[in-house]
Amino acid sequence: MTELVLTEIRDGIAILTLNRPEKLNALSYALIDRLLAVLDTIETDASVQAAIFTGAGERAFSAGGDISEFSASVARGADVALRDFVMRGQRLTARLEAFRKPIIAAVNGLAFGGGCEITEAVPLAVASDRALFAKPEIRLAMPPTFGGTQRLPRLAGRKRALELLLTGETFSPQRALELGLVNQVVPHGELMPAALELAHRIVRHSPAAVASILTAVARGLNQSIAEGLLVEAEQFARMVPTADLREGLDAWIGRRKPGHDGSWTHITRPDEARRASLAVDERGAQDQGAAATRPFMSAWKRQK
Repeated sequence: MTELVLTEIRDGIAILTLNRPEKLNALSYALIDRLLAVLDTIETDASVQAAIFTGAGERAFSAGGDISEFSASVARGADVALRDFVMRGQRLTARLEAFRKPIIAAVNGLAFGGGCEITEAVPLAVASDRALFAKPEIRLAMPPTFGGTQRLPRLAGRKRALELLLTGETFSPQRALELGLVNQVVPHGELMPAALELAHRIVRHSPAAVASILTAVARGLNQSIAEGLLVEAEQFARMVPTADLREGLDAWIGRRKPGHDGSWTHITRPDEARRASLAVDERGAQDQGAAATRPFMSAWKRQK
């Protein structure tokens, strides 16, 4: 049986290759399930500090959902299609967005539909100059279902995203760069070296600090600035008792390169970590309570 997700580890970087080249790496149910299982494995593997996604073959990163499979689910009704297709795809992109290790999409070809939505969900992306993007779901008389109507407007802006969503037209990697969908565009032969180079620039830092930044951005991005700042403060408070922060500060003061031990959550003072976390949570609850009562109190004072 063909392995749907090829996994290779290079110097702490997991390279995950969607492996259905004969189907342009279309996201079958089995492929999505396998990818979720692989993510579970590498998330708890301390030897893996980052991941790179790419597609097998020369033509596609992923052409999106497996339409034949999806069509059979639609024929069985909305409940089945929502369960089998929509919820499964949204589970994948939500997992990618909230993953606590950096994931880089190395977009080597077509990134249509679900392939584009994976690119939207991961924190970083590098595109080959041969890549091609599209939001073609409207041609099937449906909206995107793996988060494309929500993430693309947040990345590109409402009007620019709607043009792509409502026309279904393809767009170039250079356009994807302008829209904020990818971080850089490189010649096709330099795609994997560029993705690996970006990964190595990240993983040289504390894994716990990397995780805290990813979490703060993912959780805070769609909240108000006040709520987002609470998330940021919480992530900082949880770093305070770690050996990595102590080492980072000592190295900075001593003008030397830090020597992080590579542990994922090495906490030297767990009691302090718990107290800091509880204090941030309590402050957040107080602020939310104050915000909730403020309109009532203002009205009450006006009545008085």
